[in-house]
Formats: sequence, structure tokens, C-alpha cells
Amino acid sequence: MIEHFIDQTITYDGTQLASLWAFRNYGLQGDSIISFRGPCRVLLTEMVDLEDVRRNAPIFSTDMLHFIIEHFDLDLEKTVVRQRLLIAMIKDAIQQSSAGVILCRCGDDLFLGERKLSVSIATLTPVSTMIHTGLNVSCKDVPVPAVGLKEFGLDDVEVAQLGRMVSSLYAKEFEEIRMARCKVRGVK
Repeated sequence: MIEHFIDQTITYDGTQLASLWAFRNYGLQGDSIISFRGPCRVLLTEMVDLEDVRRNAPIFSTDMLHFIIEHFDLDLEKTVVRQRLLIAMIKDAIQQSSAGVILCRCGDDLFLGERKLSVSIATLTPVSTMIHTGLNVSCKDVPVPAVGLKEFGLDDVEVAQLGRMVSSLYAKEFEEIRMARCKVRGVK
């Protein structure tokens, strides 16, 4: 799995959830996890989560740490499991790097009390499955009760380090999963 952190600011608007996004934009061919920082503005017309569309709840944040993952298989259920594993890994990483922060995972979202830290979606393309997860860095102007990484004491350098660390942990986890398949004998 290829991991890559993009140092430039990118606005996540939902169009990044398109097959071969990492390859078309960054020459990264194959399963990948890309992280970057920037605003989030997903209009209803670009939203994948039809529950949010039905509630007329567009997604907005002035500053997020984003993860875009693409796996070249077509099993959406497996990708939802991967998405939840990613969220659990992010929870662990934040709690280890931010003393005293106790997050709660509810499905594919992270909360501090009633305040939401994350947005996340898994979807299917014609050739792959994809995940987007965004973590509020700042909760300024977020349309729901929210919390941001800055409130946990993370500065700009530490936010980028978190993006790189989570990407590395995710890639390592999937390499270990692939290797675990190669060490067991079949049973009758």
C-alpha cells in the first residue's frame, strides 16, 4: 500500500472520491492512503451519504486533516470494515499523542462527549472502493457541535505528523494482514 502526505492545502469537496484519484493527480498507482490538510466543503450534489442528503446536511469545516484511501477490490462491506479499523486507529493515535483525551467511537465517527471530531464515508467506484475521513483541526463555523485537534493541544507540525503516522500505521496494518494470509495452512 502506498502512503503519501501532501504538503499543500487542498479543499476536500467530494470530487476526490473518484477512482484513480491518487494516480491521476499524484502518479500513485495501486492501493493507497493519501493525507492532506485543508477546508472541507461538500455540497449536497457531491455527497455520497444519501442519509445526509435526505437531511439536507452538507459537510463544512474551515480546517481538516483528510485521508483518502483507495483499495482495488469491489467489496464495499470489506471497505466499511476497513473504514472502521481506520477510525479505531485514529482514535488510538490521538489518545496516545494527546494526554487526557478520551474519545468515543460510534460507528465510523469519533466524538469527545457530544462534540464530533470526524466525518467519514466509504463508497464503491467502478474499479475500486474508497474511504474519505476528515478530522476537524479547528471547529470554527462547523455546523454541528464539534471539536478540533487544536483543542487537544496539537500544533500545525503535530497535525501533519498525525496524518503521516496514521497513514503509516494503516499501510503497515494491511501489509501485516496480507502476510498473515500467507502463513497458515488450510483445514479440512
